[in-house]
Amino acid sequence: MAIDTTNIQAAIAAKIAAEDSAVTALELLQYGVGLSEYGAAQYYTSAASLPTADNDLKGMIALVYTGDLTSGNGLYLCTGTEWFEMQDLDSAAPYSFQGSNFGYVSGGFAPAAPGAVNTIEKFSFTSDGNASDIADLSTVNNQNAGQSSSSNGYSSGGFSGGALTTIDKFPFSTDTNATNVAALSIARNFCEGQSSSENGYTSGGTSSNVIDKFPFAADAGASDVGDLTSGKYRTAGQSSSTHGYVSGGSGPSPNINEIEKFPFASDANASDVGDLTGGRYGPIGQSSTVSGYTSGGMFSPPFQVQNVIDKFPFSSDASASDVGDLSVARLNGSGQSSTVSGYTSGGTPPVSNVIDKFPFASDASASDVGDLFQAKTNKPAGQQY
Repeated sequence: MAIDTTNIQAAIAAKIAAEDSAVTALELLQYGVGLSEYGAAQYYTSAASLPTADNDLKGMIALVYTGDLTSGNGLYLCTGTEWFEMQDLDSAAPYSFQGSNFGYVSGGFAPAAPGAVNTIEKFSFTSDGNASDIADLSTVNNQNAGQSSSSNGYSSGGFSGGALTTIDKFPFSTDTNATNVAALSIARNFCEGQSSSENGYTSGGTSSNVIDKFPFAADAGASDVGDLTSGKYRTAGQSSSTHGYVSGGSGPSPNINEIEKFPFASDANASDVGDLTGGRYGPIGQSSTVSGYTSGGMFSPPFQVQNVIDKFPFSSDASASDVGDLSVARLNGSGQSSTVSGYTSGGTPPVSNVIDKFPFASDASASDVGDLFQAKTNKPAGQQY
């Protein structure tokens, strides 16, 4: 017998109209495919290719899918006079701290310069290779913290003749210089960065236990939203989907082994949730979707630079385990995280240009996959896109 699909079409269309910003891009694409299967939707590869809106097409739903979910995708309704975008499928794509395209290193101390630099470097996640100099921070800066939204990289705090309050922002879509868009609540250097889907966080720093938060949606100053368990600096930073982490560092003791955690959902203090395999200062942080990593650092005294890669889980409060080694022992480098690998770039001693990569899928040591444009140290900020 024949099946009347009118009610099915209406149900799918009503489902689309009822969705809010929490709907995922995949769900909306599935709705669009469903409508297309039942003859109520058409598929186009760009908004420009939509037919001219008129009364004959009034009520038609069109799915625009460009081939990936980065730009130009949407669900459209013909009103008779125009195509109305019911849902931007790009904004519906879920945020991920990890990048799939590029890693960035901003600022740092380069002996060849000599001194602090304003360089923003970029290297590919899709192929192993060297970094290139693509832009500049608003000022020379080192000992700064890095944050990443879905569309911009941030560098906060740091040191340039004195501790800084600067929050710099640069776009991922083009290779363009950073602009100073806001300020931290207090000046500090050797601070650490974390990122949620909506906010950047700057934690700790020289003589500080402050956790600052600033929004990604607007260029606005940071506010003090909590405290670390103690004042600490030269730490490593990690980010899960729900919490920011601070591991290692120096402060009350020269070699801290604590792993601290603070929530993104509410403004609150951090708590001690585990230990690294050993205390160290100047380590570098990376994050997969399920685990935090702390690589390198120094134990003193005696002055022993580490090559260890520690891993700890996000799903439970537990101590870290040693899962691999860097290709060269170092401290005070920067960290980046792709969807599949962790990166450790730069550091000292001696001042390094090495970009190391280690896998998230298995516990394994890192390999040297490229060089920075400048050998640099003093914890330059790391970002990813």
